[in-house]
Order: sequence, then structure tokens, then C-alpha cells
Amino acid sequence: MPNCYPTMDSATPAATPSLPRLKEPAPAFEARTTHGPRKLSDYNGRWLVLFSHPADFTPVCTTEFIGFARAYSQFQDLNCDLLGLSIDSNYAHLAWVRNIREKFGVEIPFPIIEDLSMKVAHAYGMIQPGASDTSAVRATFVIDDHGILRAMVYYPMTNGRSVEEFLRLVKALQTSDTHGVATPENWKPGEQVIVPPPADAAAADQRMHEGYDYTDWYFCKKSL
Repeated sequence: MPNCYPTMDSATPAATPSLPRLKEPAPAFEARTTHGPRKLSDYNGRWLVLFSHPADFTPVCTTEFIGFARAYSQFQDLNCDLLGLSIDSNYAHLAWVRNIREKFGVEIPFPIIEDLSMKVAHAYGMIQPGASDTSAVRATFVIDDHGILRAMVYYPMTNGRSVEEFLRLVKALQTSDTHGVATPENWKPGEQVIVPPPADAAAADQRMHEGYDYTDWYFCKKSL
């Protein structure tokens, strides 16, 4: 199978952090993790939620990891894996995972990348330009089963992510791919989807007769 990922310079991280582009191949990486070596191509044929956190043994990050762990089986049902990352050593990751299990009774079932070199963080724009430290921001990347970056979301240090929203987003993206539709605000499975607008005047004139839930020529919904 041909490699669909762009290569990343393994010698030195980029001097100027830049963001990857949506609807283009996600930056390739190979890294040490709490589950052994991992590279992006390992996830060929599966969706991936790659998420960074500022540091191990911090309270907001702990709540996020517990949230992702509790939703792990739901992501798996969507053919979607989880992969964490921070600028911490593998030993720190392992100690933190053990602490979460001991103090909160939650097993972390997914790998966490050790990124002391910051190669992955720089490739994905997880280090903000001009930052006073090397902590990765709360960045989340949804990569599809073809290795294409489909969504990226950044949160501030002080506020945790909604794991439920990323579950919803993966479901929405997969629905759009399968049915060639868009999804409205806060869409959930079972609700109506948005029909793509017509491409020309003749199609716009015909739209009201096509059996959709019609509001106007550009705004129609349907049930799947």
C-alpha cells in the first residue's frame, strides 16, 4: 500500500511552528509510547483521535484522560483509536497512568506518546509561537482512515475538553462521508441531515420537488 503521509524531518523540529492543513495528509510520525513504538501509518484503515495535553500529573489533564478512557469502547465501536501526547518522558507517563489507576480506579487503555524532542508537537502545531515554556497546548486532531486530517480543535490550558463532543464529531464526519451530506449544529445520529445545495439554477428550481424537508432552495434536510 503506498504511503499517503508526508515525511517529517527526524533530525530537528521546525524552527517556526506551523499548523497542518485540513483535508490534507496528516504529518507522519514515529514515536515511543506507553504501549511501545507507534507510527501514524500503524493506523491505516482506522480513524484516530490524537490529542495533546500540557503535562502529566496535572488536574485538568487527569480529568480529560479519565473521560477519554471511559469513552474508549465507544470510540472503538466507530473504528477509531485514541493516542495521547505530552512533552514528558515515557517514565512520567507510566507513573501517571499507574497513579490514575490507583487514585481514581480508571485504567488508561490507549498509548501516550513521549515527545521530549517535540518533533510531533512541532509537526502538529502543538507548541504555540512565542510560548514561554514547552508545554503542549490542549490540541485535538481527528484523522480519518485514509490518513487525512479532518478536524483540529485547540483549547486553553485552564479548560478541559468535552470528550462527548469528539465522539459526536467523529460520528458526524463518518456520516458525511458515507452519505454525502452535511450535519447541522449539534447533530446526533438519528436526526435529520443537510442536503448539499444545488449546483446550478436548474437544480435550484427543481429542489422543492425532490421530496426533501424543504425550507428554501439552499436549505433542505432529510432523514437517513
